Formats: sequence, structure tokens, C-alpha cells
Amino acid sequence: MIRKTSSDLIYYRFASLAACGGLVHAVSTRLGGVSTGHLATLNLSYSVGDDPAAVVENRQRLSAALGLALDDWVAASQVHGSRVALVGAAERGRGAYQQASTLPETDALITAQPGLLLTLRLADCAPIFFFDPAHHAVGLAHAGWRGTVANIAAITVQAMATAFGSRPGDLRAVIGPAIGPCCYAIGGDVASQVQAALPWATAVLAKRPGGSLYLDLWEANRQALLAAGLRPEHIEVATLCSACHTAEFYSHRAERGHTGRFGALIGLR
Repeated sequence: MIRKTSSDLIYYRFASLAACGGLVHAVSTRLGGVSTGHLATLNLSYSVGDDPAAVVENRQRLSAALGLALDDWVAASQVHGSRVALVGAAERGRGAYQQASTLPETDALITAQPGLLLTLRLADCAPIFFFDPAHHAVGLAHAGWRGTVANIAAITVQAMATAFGSRPGDLRAVIGPAIGPCCYAIGGDVASQVQAALPWATAVLAKRPGGSLYLDLWEANRQALLAAGLRPEHIEVATLCSACHTAEFYSHRAERGHTGRFGALIGLR
């Protein structure tokens, strides 16, 4: 990961995507905005009780740092499902200035339209970035445990194949900062669903002394990408735990739900 600074705003890029021409991408932190209190300072979500004007200012600051405008944003509603939306110029600005205009019932976005910025808001769930250098297309998926069990990673790969002719072996993918296997304790009901859905469940579930179960979201989605046909050398994993690093990232788990949202963003120049 490459740490970037714009004034007091901090964000990250990924080495594998930074090497690809024609892309803009980032994972924001919680640093460099105007929100106050437990949402300090770069909260990007309208749905956590923040002043909407502060959220707009935060988003505009981040957009400016990336060389784009808030009008270029396209936002998914993020309902922990597996719907992928193909977006184009008609969707430009959806969810940028208000939560009500986000694309409904959507957890992944794909596009081949330059000038759009696909966006997610996060506080422990894993963002998965996609780039097809052969067809010049991008995607972005939201993978909490429910999305992971629903195979959102592979469904996004298939959606890009259908929409753009993308070949899995050509795709580059990054699994961004999210709650890590160090911190993601789960209950038996979640573990049962992971075991039922994922052939690699034994590799991503760990039992700690005392019997607590922990889920590795990073590896679960890496395995899903491999099973979908991506090459291992084309998958980058940030291995940065949001719950361990609350000085830079919001974490729903570590902050007991009393927190904001950082962002994942990708687009074509």
C-alpha cells in the first residue's frame, strides 16, 4: 500500500493498481475532514448521524485530492447482498449528495465509462477492487461476511465477463483494508453459514483458546477470486486490519457501532 497525503487528508493507493495506466483509485482514512466527535474527521457516510454538509465537504475534499469531482461519484446502497450494477453516464452522481439516490439493493458496481468514480463506504467490511486492462473496465465490490458467503467476489467477476468480455486471467484485483482475522470473532451461526457456503472454510476459520471462532475475510475472498479464475500474482491483499488501526480507519466492531465510514473508490481517467 502507498500512503498519500493531500494537505491534512490521508489516503492509500495500491502498488498493483498504481502501476496500471488510466486509473484513479483510493482507500480513504478518517483523517483530513471536518466531521466532529466520534465521526472525526473524514466521515463519508450520510447514514451515521453526521451533518450532511460536513459529509459533502469531506467527499469534495477527497474528490479534489484524486483529481475528480463529487459529481462523478456513483454509490451503491450496500445491503450485504450480491447484486452487481452495471453503471454508465446516466448513473453519474447517484448517491453523491444524498443517501436516497444511491443505487438500491446493490453491493457491487462495474463500469467501462471513463470519468465515473465507483464508491463504497466501509467500517470493517472488505472492499474488492477490480481492473480489466484488456477491456479497460473496473469494478468495486462490498464483502462483509454475508457478501462473502454469497460469493460477491466471483459474481462480480462473472458480471464483468458478461458486460465487457473480461477474462478472469486478465483481471487485477485488490482486497483492501478490512477487519482482519486477528479481530473478527464470529458466532456459531455465522460459522455454520461459512462452512456451508465456502469449500475453503477450514482455511478461513480459526478456533482460539476458549473456543472463540475467528473469520479471515481477506483469505476467504482471495480464495473466491482464485476459484473464479484470477491468477494469484494478480491479487493484492492489503492485510491492514481496520479494527487494529482505528487511529486511521473507522471500525464498526472496535468502536461498538459508534463510528463513521471510510471510502473505497475506483474509476477510469
